[in-house]
Amino acid sequence: MSDARDAAPAVAGPRLLTGSPIAAEIRAGLTEDFAAFKERWGRAPTLAIVLVGADAPSAVYLQQILRTCAKVGVEGRLVEIGAEVTPDAVCEEIERLNADPEVAGIIVQMPLPAHIPLRTVIDSIDPAKDIDGIHPRNAGLLSLGYDGFLPATAQASVEILKRSGIEIAGKRVVVIGRSNVVGKPAALLLMREHGTVTVLHSKTRDLGHHTRDAEILIVAAGRPGLVTGEMLSPGVVVVDVGINVVPDGQGGEKLVGDVDFESARDVVGAITPVPGGVGPLTNALLLSHLLRAATDQAERAARQTAAEVAK
Repeated sequence: MSDARDAAPAVAGPRLLTGSPIAAEIRAGLTEDFAAFKERWGRAPTLAIVLVGADAPSAVYLQQILRTCAKVGVEGRLVEIGAEVTPDAVCEEIERLNADPEVAGIIVQMPLPAHIPLRTVIDSIDPAKDIDGIHPRNAGLLSLGYDGFLPATAQASVEILKRSGIEIAGKRVVVIGRSNVVGKPAALLLMREHGTVTVLHSKTRDLGHHTRDAEILIVAAGRPGLVTGEMLSPGVVVVDVGINVVPDGQGGEKLVGDVDFESARDVVGAITPVPGGVGPLTNALLLSHLLRAATDQAERAARQTAAEVAK
């Protein structure tokens, strides 16, 4: 009879980098901070979320943000605009929110309908209320390494590594995706952390050749199952930013990332799940940006009032 010690050892799965515990810690502090803000200024700040058209992943993401707002005592205002709207009408709505003193932060959810130019929209947002860092002023501050509002999803993809104790400095880091809201800013933030960064995109030849060289891989392409296990090197750390709604095979739908989790799990050293990875942390970071924006605006208004009284 074989001894129990002769049995094959249990194979451990990859380390899951979950964002929820980190987000809960951030939210706990924010709940206190927003309560203090309300006590000082007489009201809680409002976050306005602009949704142009109907996009299934966006709808899921926005509901998560609204729930997070409720948890920390912030008003979340969803501004829904039909897909057939003109660019000028979208800009007019954003300008109304810019002028609303109760609104401290504005998010315009991506992707936009094809006929709405991104530049037209982002140029309309007051940089002081642009808490997701898409306005050229905040994007420029990021590229220069200065202090502006960071794109929250890109920030979360880096923050989850740092808060999970994963060293970035000196590592070969590959980013799939070059969007202005995730890929590009994530690459810049990873360079701030002294990673050696390569950016891949839709025109990159032989994607797997590059991904197999990565020690850390950030995937933000918006294509479900784009990266499979055979494209990864053993022990790689993977941050899956993708949020895709696909059929679940039973007549319903499910959320999946850009990485094929089942084939990747036997190769990676650590990976973010979808859902439950970057998403919760993104929402918490957005609200930390909102607090900063609201505080700056309230203090600036108070200074202006004091200056007028002193005249």
